[in-house]
Amino acid sequence: MNTLTSKIGGRHCSGCGGRLSALLEKEPGVREANVSFATGEGQLAYSAHAVGEERLIAAIEGAGFGVEKT
Repeated sequence: MNTLTSKIGGRHCSGCGGRLSALLEKEPGVREANVSFATGEGQLAYSAHAVGEERLIAAIEGAGFGVEKT
């Protein structure tokens, strides 16, 4: 299992974190997604065999959020 930790920009409320987490958990290979409104940080656990970081970053940006890997 791989992990991706990143700063997520463009959040306006705690609902944004929940919405983005739910969207990411629908991606093939994503086991768990947690996006915190309070810290502005997102953490993903995923299978690199099923999905790559580029696709995950594209999904975040496609949902209207900014992403900066940490």
